[in-house]
Amino acid sequence: MRILLLCLISLLAACQSHYVTPPPAAIAPQDRGHADLGVIRELATGRTVTPQELVERLAVAPRVLVGEQHDNPDHHALELWLLRELAAQRPQGSLLMEMLNPDQQAKVDAAQAATRAGQPPADPYQALAWQANWDWGVYGALVNYALRQPYPLMAANLDRSQIMQIYKQRPTLTGPASTTEQVQATLLDDIRASHCGLLPESQMPAMLAVQQQRDRRMAERLLAAPAPALLLAGAFHVRKDLGVPLHLEDLGTGQGTAVLVLAEAGNTVTAESADYVWYTAAQPEEDHCAQLRR
Repeated sequence: MRILLLCLISLLAACQSHYVTPPPAAIAPQDRGHADLGVIRELATGRTVTPQELVERLAVAPRVLVGEQHDNPDHHALELWLLRELAAQRPQGSLLMEMLNPDQQAKVDAAQAATRAGQPPADPYQALAWQANWDWGVYGALVNYALRQPYPLMAANLDRSQIMQIYKQRPTLTGPASTTEQVQATLLDDIRASHCGLLPESQMPAMLAVQQQRDRRMAERLLAAPAPALLLAGAFHVRKDLGVPLHLEDLGTGQGTAVLVLAEAGNTVTAESADYVWYTAAQPEEDHCAQLRR
């Protein structure tokens, strides 16, 4: 009888689970033969998980944070795939994007309402006042999909005017998790490296404040968003040891968050920074520092 009961429970669970579709094929041109290409790893254990297992685990989290490399088309294709597969498991509550600012929200709401009514904007790029620094060629398909969904598409970033105000007058950041010396020193090192050592040291405290206030805003927006909420942002923003998860902890909601980092094969992602990593093909390397120095 016990064996029969366990079998019935297993069959019921299988009936309630939706089988995921195969993930999209690689688009980026490099590292197609890397041993880690397509591997999804649970970082706490080092165990490889299947796309089905990943979706089922993320589907039960109130907040899912996905970290991307902005110029990698594979990352955007996987994000769109993940949105679709999560919605097949349970209703999606909201989608938040680093690539949208608050001053775009009214345009996003209007475009989403028109799209749901069967009158999508002829040119979403213009209708949303999409920012040119985010390549529409890689974000367009995902945004157009989100506009058609019943859940809200929400801005997660700061407006440029807010960033400039933070730069001029740094606000006090509160909370024990995000304000440790180690966290801020690591963020400062990354800011120096990402700006190729060209920023004067006098500007570093302001740059750190902007970075952390952006992370704090993303955390606040996540908490205000309908759950389950999914945030798409740069991989550094979603890091458990440096970014938005620390601010969620400081805001009193450290539990219920799952972090997935999309990383190019060959890169190292640790259990301290994420819960899962999904390795993809790579984009050709560009010497951004050479361009800045010119």
